[in-house]
Amino acid sequence: MRAVQKNDMVELTITGMTAQGSGVGHWEGLAVFTPLTAPGDVARVRIVKVAKNFAYGRLEELLIPSPHRVEPDCPCFSQCGGCCYRHITYEEELRIKEERVRDALERIGGFQGLPLRPILGADSRDGYRNKALLPLGLKKDGSLSLGFYAVNSHRIVDCASCKLQPEDFNLAMEAFRAWAAQYGDPVYDEATHSGRMRRLYLRKGERSGQVLACVVVNGNGLHHEGELVEALKAAVPGLSSVVINSNRDRTNVALGKKYRTIYGSDTIQDQLCGLEFQLSPLSFYQVNRTQAERLYHLAAEYAGLTGQELLLDLYCGAGTIGLSMAHKARRLLGVEIVPEAVENAKQNALLNHVENAEFFCGDAAQAARMLADRGERPDVIVLDPPRKGCDPDLIHTVVEFGPQRVVYVSCDPATLARDLKLFAQLGYASVEAAPVDMFPATSHVECVVLLSKTGHSCTKGN
Repeated sequence: MRAVQKNDMVELTITGMTAQGSGVGHWEGLAVFTPLTAPGDVARVRIVKVAKNFAYGRLEELLIPSPHRVEPDCPCFSQCGGCCYRHITYEEELRIKEERVRDALERIGGFQGLPLRPILGADSRDGYRNKALLPLGLKKDGSLSLGFYAVNSHRIVDCASCKLQPEDFNLAMEAFRAWAAQYGDPVYDEATHSGRMRRLYLRKGERSGQVLACVVVNGNGLHHEGELVEALKAAVPGLSSVVINSNRDRTNVALGKKYRTIYGSDTIQDQLCGLEFQLSPLSFYQVNRTQAERLYHLAAEYAGLTGQELLLDLYCGAGTIGLSMAHKARRLLGVEIVPEAVENAKQNALLNHVENAEFFCGDAAQAARMLADRGERPDVIVLDPPRKGCDPDLIHTVVEFGPQRVVYVSCDPATLARDLKLFAQLGYASVEAAPVDMFPATSHVECVVLLSKTGHSCTKGN
């Protein structure tokens, strides 16, 4: 039998999902990844690309639908790069994500029998995103295109209403469209670096209800800024701030560092784990506040603080995790490489009258070594690295500190499993893991893991 080729039509039974949310079926032993399919589907699939050990397919016809399928409730779902699971039940989405964490721990980390709590799902799939960064473009008829990038592209999918956003954002988008049609400056063109309006950026404080609207411009401002403010005020009940962000750089970086408030306050406010946070356009903050609060409670449970410990928060961002635990620690030290985030963390400590916290700007591994040279010996260390995970040098430095417990907060199960394996080799056993669904309807899944210096290892051969 000849090997499968591009444009071949094959019949697949979908048996699993990739980390990116595509269905997985097999044809003559070859894995075929097909978006918009679900476990249990039987489908006719057209092969669109063939690699050495796998292929990509496009769903052509659904022969037998999965029992987990539901009708997608968003007209942009099949094009937009935001959601990948709106065509299946939330129960099945949670099962897929929990299984993804378990599979990574077993297959990549080599962990057998590691206790895994049931995934902590959200109360709702919808309306949880407190931040939206919306690119602007032009449709073929010359009207404004406002929405989200398609998967793996810079093609804008125009979207009038996003299910992941609060209704305030959809109202702001509608008002901005109307204002732009009457008064708007030329839309920015990436290819020529011409035009002015680049993005519409929205933030909301879930508890406060306050909304910040920001327009990113290739310049210092907009014509008819007053009319924009009035349009947004009339449309968005919680509007508290309108800001112009200047980004003249020829770059994919969304925001410039210079901004000017044209209405209301420079910041909006929100509450997380009983603490108050001031949010500017450049502030670091969790996108799903409610699930972040639950994740932080898990991290605090694993940290097991009694008031006597020195707590080290590496990759601390704006300090939210560490500050939420500071009242249970003797001292808090936070490390973050982004200067603006460190300033946010210091401001947040002052705002909440946290006097036992100190924050440092620098690479996590270098800063950890600096603290070691200074004689600091943390009892508990919290790690919340980016998607790429921890650098091996940092893991060695953490182990050299000799903390009793390490709490690892991860946004990527594969790099988490890899790092836990190295920790195990260096004498820190994984005790328990707890997945958290921070971003419902998307492929992302978070996980909190407790590591112990004296715990029992669950890796093979131990």
